[in-house]
Amino acid sequence: MSEEYRSEGTRPEEPDIEEHIRTEEIHVKGDDLVAKVKEIIHQGNIRRISIKTEEGRTLIEMPLTLGVVGAVLLPTWAALGALAALVTNCTIVVERIEE
Repeated sequence: MSEEYRSEGTRPEEPDIEEHIRTEEIHVKGDDLVAKVKEIIHQGNIRRISIKTEEGRTLIEMPLTLGVVGAVLLPTWAALGALAALVTNCTIVVERIEE
């Protein structure tokens, strides 16, 4: 049997999962950027990490899911290393999942 979809192209409703997102801003120097992002990822329950300049312009956004670890993040670490060399101060915006 196959699932039926509505004519508007939407999928049948899925059960609601209660999820709250809390946002934190952490101000760091460029030298500490990579180490701080690694520390935040190891803490867990992270939905997204954004790096912003002092002026508030977003430089990079990293959506994170439960399965994202190790080799998948290697290109991101390289990008963060390059950013750290270019910026003096930046803000890490962390979206945490609270159930």
